[in-house]
Amino acid sequence: MSPTETARTTTETVDTDAGPARITWLPAKKPRLVLAAGHGAGGGIEARDLQALAAALPAHGVSVALVEQPWRVAGKKLAPAPKTLDTGWRGLWPALTAPGLPVVAAGRSAGARVACRTATELGAHAVLALSFPLHPPGKPEKSRKDELLGSGVPTLVVQGGHDPFGRPAEFPPGEYEITEVPYGDHGFAVPKKADLTQDQAMEILTAVVTAWLDRLP
Repeated sequence: MSPTETARTTTETVDTDAGPARITWLPAKKPRLVLAAGHGAGGGIEARDLQALAAALPAHGVSVALVEQPWRVAGKKLAPAPKTLDTGWRGLWPALTAPGLPVVAAGRSAGARVACRTATELGAHAVLALSFPLHPPGKPEKSRKDELLGSGVPTLVVQGGHDPFGRPAEFPPGEYEITEVPYGDHGFAVPKKADLTQDQAMEILTAVVTAWLDRLP
C-alpha cells in the first residue's frame, strides 16, 4: 500500500488478487462510519452520485472511500466478470476496515451488485445500492433480485425514476428500503424539461442517504 497525501484526500493503492486497486479517501474530522463506494461497469468514481456523496457526507461524520476496481486502475474500458469484481472488492476490504470503524458497502450499478453479493461474507455494516441494475434494459425476465434480497444487512436502494435497468415500481418486496430520484436515468441525470434541476436531484439523493446513515445502529 502506498498512500499519497493531498490537501483534503488520501489516495491509497492496494494490491488485490485481481490486480492493483485504488482508494481515494475523503475523511470526516470525527468519523463514526466509513462509506466505501465502488463505481459501475461503464465509468469510474467521477460519477455524479459518487461525487455528490463524497462532497456531502464527511460533514456528517462519515468518511468516504471511493474505490476504483483494478480494471479501471489498469486503464481498461470494459469491466471483467462479476467474480473478478468480487475478488477485487474482497482484496480492498482490509484497507477499508483499517480505520477501525463500521464500513457501509456502497456502489453504483455493477458496484451495487458487488456490495450486495459480498456484504455478509465481509461483515459490512450495511449496503447502499445506487442505481441497482435489477435487469438488463428491456429484459425484466432476467432479474437480479436475488442479489439484492440476499445482502443480509440493512440495505438502501436509491433508484432513478426513469432507470431502464429497473424503475422503482419494478422492485420486489423485501427487507430493504428504496427511494426514488424523480426523472433520473441510470446515472441520475434528469432531463432539462423536468420539474427539478440536476442539482436538486443530487440534493434529494444526498439527503436521503445522510438520513439513512444517521438511522443505522
